[in-house]
Amino acid sequence: MLIILLGLLLVGALITKLNTPEPKADSQWKQHLAQENQGMQQNLNQMKGNDAYANYLKSEIAINQYRIDHNLEPAQGTTLWSFVEDSTSIMILVISIFTIIVVSTSIASEFNTGTIKLLLIRPIYRTEILLSKYIAALLFALLSLVVLFLFSWLIGGIFFGFGGADEVHLSYIGGEVQETSWTLAIWKEYLLHGASLCMMVTLAGVIASLFRNGGLSIGLTIFLLMGSNTILTLISKYEWVKYVLFANLDLTQYDNGTQLREDMSLGFSLGVLAVYYVIFVICGWLFFTKRDVKA
Repeated sequence: MLIILLGLLLVGALITKLNTPEPKADSQWKQHLAQENQGMQQNLNQMKGNDAYANYLKSEIAINQYRIDHNLEPAQGTTLWSFVEDSTSIMILVISIFTIIVVSTSIASEFNTGTIKLLLIRPIYRTEILLSKYIAALLFALLSLVVLFLFSWLIGGIFFGFGGADEVHLSYIGGEVQETSWTLAIWKEYLLHGASLCMMVTLAGVIASLFRNGGLSIGLTIFLLMGSNTILTLISKYEWVKYVLFANLDLTQYDNGTQLREDMSLGFSLGVLAVYYVIFVICGWLFFTKRDVKA
């Protein structure tokens, strides 16, 4: 799985390199950013009923204005850090799928192959077995994130140069633009994406414990993971959408100022996820420990 992850990074870098023209210096970048802000402000004034996109426009306008005020010229073309950032979302999705496969197969196979009986004849509780599998899956996900960061940075530097390694990162948080290092920004994004990864892995474990079928667990969890945006689009007009699991999975919406609803916050989403997490853990534990093992 890690080899596939590295292969996808290499293919992505190669495709980007071949299809991206060489960047040219822009001496009029301040004027161009000002023109972009004017266009986005017009769209913002005419927009109604789309809080997420409106918040995105506000963040882009604020960041552009901050660059103009502080003479921070934006990088032209694809850079080392832009490649690392662009590869984050899709690669973490791949890592999520891999981890779902690991935890689903690990739990369901104990019952399918009958190896659970060999463990239960020893002085080991089912809770220990389930917890060890769950922790192992999360450790695999953490290892994958470390590999992703190291190799995306290295591959990005090889293909696009290491010249912008000290570039400053700008983020729009709480109505203000803040400067941070790219390393901290990327790992913060990993952490925010990690909430979704952890929740979906936990859900996969619950389904595997309930049906004891790895294929069903993998397929159903990946279907929910991939179809969550479609589900949100269909129910986004309702006020109760903020209590739905999928509306709170993407915590990066609070980092870039594009939250689904204005009345949602990072603390609110963490609270909602905590409730769902407790429910998943209790259900998974009950399904795994209380059901009979067939002879």
